[in-house]
Amino acid sequence: MTTRTKIALVTGGSRGLGKNMALAIADKGIDVIITYHSKADDAAEVVKAIEAKGRKAAALQLDTSHVAAFDAFFKEFSTVLNKTFNSNHFDFLVNNAGTALYAPVASTTEEQFDTAVNIHFKGVFFLTQKALPFLNDGGRIINISSGLARFTPPGSSVYGSLKGAIEVFTRYLATELGARGIAANTVAPGAIETDFGGGRVRDNKEINDVIAAHTALGRVGLPDDIGGVVAFLCTEEARWINAQRIEVSGGMNL
Repeated sequence: MTTRTKIALVTGGSRGLGKNMALAIADKGIDVIITYHSKADDAAEVVKAIEAKGRKAAALQLDTSHVAAFDAFFKEFSTVLNKTFNSNHFDFLVNNAGTALYAPVASTTEEQFDTAVNIHFKGVFFLTQKALPFLNDGGRIINISSGLARFTPPGSSVYGSLKGAIEVFTRYLATELGARGIAANTVAPGAIETDFGGGRVRDNKEINDVIAAHTALGRVGLPDDIGGVVAFLCTEEARWINAQRIEVSGGMNL
C-alpha cells in the first residue's frame, strides 16, 4: 500500500520563522508550498533547500493583507497543486505571515491599526476561509500567535491584541471543523532572534540581555526552537492535540 505524501502551505515562508517552519516540515517527509510577499529570490532559495531534502516545493506570491486577491491566489494555488504535486487538496495550513508594530496606545494611528488588523486578523480569517475547500478532511490548521498575547510590554497593544484574537479564532475553528476531523492549534513564540521588527531582538544587545534575564532557560529564542514544534503538529503523533495554545518561549516572563 502506497502512503500519500502530504502537503503543507506555509504563509510568509521565505525568511525567519516561516522559513524554519517550512524546512522543519519538509524534514517530516511533507511537501511544502510557501508564500512570500516581495522577496522572490529568498523564496526560491527556500524551495531549493526543501527540494534538496527530497521533497517537492513551490513558492507563490501573496499579500496576506489584501483579501480581494485571495480568489486569484487560490486559483493559482490550485494549478500548482495539480501540476507540481499531482493533487487537488492539501493537508496543513500554517498561518505565519506577519509584520511587527511597535507603537504606544497614545500614538498609534488609525492607519497603523488598520494595516495590522488586515495582516494579523482579517487576512488570516479570510485566507483560512478560502482555504477550507482545498483542505483535506483530517488536516490541521496551525496559527502563529505570540507571547505578546500573554505578557504586555509597552508598545505592542495592537499586535498583542490581534494575536489574542487569533487564539480565540483558532478555538472556533477547532469547534466548527471537528466534524471534518480537522484540528486547529496556535503556536505562540516568545522573543526570537530573527529580522522580524528590523531585527531588534537579534541585533540590540540591551534588549537581548533583558529578555534573556526574564526567560527561565536563560537565553533568547532561536528560529530552530520554533520550526520543529510547528512540524510536530503536522505529524500523526500530534493528532489528539486540538484547540490549544502552545507557547514556545523558554519560560519567558513566568
